[in-house]
Order: sequence, then C-alpha cells, then structure tokens
Amino acid sequence: MAYHTDAGLAPVDGRPAEAVQYCAMSNLRSNIVTWLGRKYFSRIHRNGFDLSKMSFLPDATLAPLRREGLDPVADLSRTRAKEPISKLPLPFGINAWLVTGYDESKAVLGKAKGFSSDFTNLAERNIGVAAQQNPGGLGFSDPPVHTRLRRLLTPEFTMRRLSRLTPRIHAIVEERLDAMAAAEGPVDLVEAFALPIPALVICELLGVPYEDREDFQRHSTARFDLFGGANASFGAMSDQLAYLHGIVRKQRETPGDGLLGMLVKEHGDDLDDQELAGLADGVLTGGLETTASMLALGTLVLLQAPDQFAAMRDRDEVVDPFVEELLRYLTVVQVAFPRFAREDMEIGGTKISTGDLVLCSLSGANRDEKLGPDMERVDPHRQSSSHLAFGHGIHRCIGAELARMELRAAYPALVRRFPHMRLAGPAEQLSFRKLSIVYGVDELPVVLG
Repeated sequence: MAYHTDAGLAPVDGRPAEAVQYCAMSNLRSNIVTWLGRKYFSRIHRNGFDLSKMSFLPDATLAPLRREGLDPVADLSRTRAKEPISKLPLPFGINAWLVTGYDESKAVLGKAKGFSSDFTNLAERNIGVAAQQNPGGLGFSDPPVHTRLRRLLTPEFTMRRLSRLTPRIHAIVEERLDAMAAAEGPVDLVEAFALPIPALVICELLGVPYEDREDFQRHSTARFDLFGGANASFGAMSDQLAYLHGIVRKQRETPGDGLLGMLVKEHGDDLDDQELAGLADGVLTGGLETTASMLALGTLVLLQAPDQFAAMRDRDEVVDPFVEELLRYLTVVQVAFPRFAREDMEIGGTKISTGDLVLCSLSGANRDEKLGPDMERVDPHRQSSSHLAFGHGIHRCIGAELARMELRAAYPALVRRFPHMRLAGPAEQLSFRKLSIVYGVDELPVVLG
C-alpha cells in the first residue's frame, strides 16, 4: 500500500514535512498494532468453553485437533501405525474416516475427481450449518467453479507478482523489531511480532485499510478455534463475509492497487461480489492465522534449541531448509478441508463408500516414518521432503510462497536483532490452544536481552 504526501508542506522542527508525516504514520500503525493485539487476546481469554458440552464426541474424534505441547497427541501416531485409515466416530449418522498416513493422505488430497470439498455437503448432512453460511472461495468449492476461480487468482500469487512485496515484508518485520526493542520488560512475541506481521502483509496484498484490521483478525481466529463450538466458528465466517462484502463494494467503486483492486480491474465482469468476497476470505483466513502461528511456534522451537538458534542467526544458508523443516514439524493446519467421496473406492486397502466423509490429519501425515527416519523431532539437516503442511492437489494453499517469504524474512531478522532472547518463564506454563483446526500458542512472553 503506497503512502502519499502532499507537496509544498512547511518544515516542522527543521525536518521536512514528508518525514514528519511518515513518522506520524509509523507511530500510528505501531499503536494500532499494539491495541489490536490486546483486543485480540482479551477476546481469547474472555470466551472460554466447557468441554463437557462436547462430551458426546469420543476422544478419538477430537484427537486430530489436540496436541501435547508441539507434538500431535500420542493416540494419533498409534492410530497411524495400526491403521493409516481408521473409522472416525461422528454423530449425525455420518460414516467417516480419519487418514493419518502420509501416502494415504496424499492419495486422498490428490484425488480431486473422487472427492468433493463443496460446502453443500456439510449443509445437506444437517450437521448444524446452513447453505447460506457457505464462505465461498477455493477451499469449499469443486471444479469447474474451483478451476475458474483458481485460474483468476493464481497469477497474483506467482513469485514474479509476489516479489513486489519483498521490500515491504522486510520493512514490516523491521518496524515490529523496532517496536519490540522500545518496549520495557518482557514482550509477548505473539502480540508484538507473530500476529501483526501477516496482518500487515495481507493488508498490503489485498489493499485492506489498516484501520479495518481488527475485524478480520478477530473473525479469522474465531472460525478456526473450535473451543467455542462449531456454530461460533461458522458464525465467524458469516460475520467476516459481511465485512468483506463492504470492502468489495468499495473496490468496485474505486479499484485500488491491491489484489482485490486488480481482480476488479482485470476480471470484474467475470466475478460477482460473492465470489470476490469468498476469494478475499480465503486469502485472509489462509494467510493470517496460519503464518502467525508458524512465527510464534517456530520461535519457540528456536528458543528451546540453542544450536539451531545460533545457526539461524549466523548462517544464511540454513534459513530456507530450516523453514521447510519447521513447516513439516509444526504443521499448524492440523486437518485438511473435509472431503466427501463421490464414488466407491479403495485407498490404502480401505474401502470407502460413496458419501463417506474423509478427514486427513496433516499433522499426523507429516510425522509418518515413511517420510524419513525420526520424524518426531526437528532436524534442520533433513533432506527436503514433500510435506503436506500446505496440503496437496488442487486445493494446495495458493499462498504457500507468500508464507515462505514471511517466515524466511522474520526468523533470521528476529534472532539477529535479539541474539540473547529467551523465554520469560518455563515453557511448561505456556497456554496452547486446546481444540483448534489451526494450532497455536495464546501468548509467548520473552526477554529480549
């Protein structure tokens, strides 16, 4: 997003007016980020949930959404070793399968013609959501709708197009580091660093006003956090879409230089408001919560591994492979979009019938020993593997390269600015999300020096 200054302004305190205006804008953005972070976390702590309300669901059903620290629960690995595709007990009379094996997950995710991801599958099965709650976009659509929308969006996510964001990403990272350095006492790395970086980058990408950031941060988190129940999650989708429809209307009137403005200018006649809002919704929710969680949890890994911290600080060549290993190891998107079988089939020796729901545990698949030895630990020297952190097949995350750009910029900059950074308290006292599609930590207090 470009900032323009008026020509001919008078100097202030000997400084050019443009510099004064730029400093004021930087201070304003810093204050907004801090305030939004506080609002975000007060909401998390205020909105609790009594797990007894979900007592009708067996532990095996919830296992893919739970973790023990940074690791998937042990039940998940035991299930994978015994049955890479196992029966998943669900209510509503749904015949469901949990896929925890790597090969089996890749087969399901790559079988676009055999499975449907369309939202109407959820509504038609009467599981408490209605067709009008469909968020649209790529994740909940099938070809040919998915094919058409992805074809329109893909050019905006090529490395050539994304490269224009590189200077701004580095500037955003430095701004956050400066704000952290100016803070007194321990700093919450989530609030001060991990959350605002992807939020600001997505503002740049979409052309969303900074002052509107609170809305999509709040809704993005709520839809992935099932601690509030499925109705709250789908309610957050509806609220966010209503907000995005307003943004789309503004872009229709005056297209900007961001992603939405470009889509309006180049494909406005081929996209209705519902489709545009759905695409924006996918970019927001796919790139905000996930990257924020990766930044926070990846930093936690570094803080608990001094050798890896030092390598990230001192050696440029370790950054890219280490980011890939963190993506595999953490797999913050724990499960893929649900798939429904279009036909009878057999995958990994398991017979799946037409209409069955299939849920792929990405966190389970990425710890499968078929990928290599000792997959339960971080190995920055591991040979690059085709992990499933971004999914696979036609629904693979379209923003994968943007996420990599942010992670590759943020991790080394953080440890180089604060080479003596350490946790402000015992790691055992950290509060992680208890039941969430996107895994994360609520707060990460650190001492910078």
